[in-house]
Amino acid sequence: MKSAFSLLELIFAIVILGIVASFAIPKYIDTKDSALVSTIKRDVNTAVNSIQSYYLLNQKIEKISDAMTINNTNWTVTDTKLTDKNSCLSLEIKTSTGGAKSIEVSVDTTKTTTICKKIQDAGLITTSYELY
Repeated sequence: MKSAFSLLELIFAIVILGIVASFAIPKYIDTKDSALVSTIKRDVNTAVNSIQSYYLLNQKIEKISDAMTINNTNWTVTDTKLTDKNSCLSLEIKTSTGGAKSIEVSVDTTKTTTICKKIQDAGLITTSYELY
């Protein structure tokens, strides 16, 4: 009767685990990046809608935090600007010389990180939204 595994059996088990890990780990990392991009895209849409609604009701906006609360995990928040932690995308409330306000969404196309490329591939582009 056998009381333990042989060295050969252990080596085979380790090789099989290594092969499985070589396929699973890259897939896991890719899924995590895709989820982050999806969250960023949703947050941008929510921020634009919230800021437009707040401005429509109050006819003023001083800080983004007046219109919405956003999770600091993915965003750096200042008074009139949101920037994602990877510095690939920013959303800013700007005032023109005539006093008209707008929301500027800027996507940095010079960055080559995986997240920045995925943000560009997801269809987020540099654009401007008027506040009425």
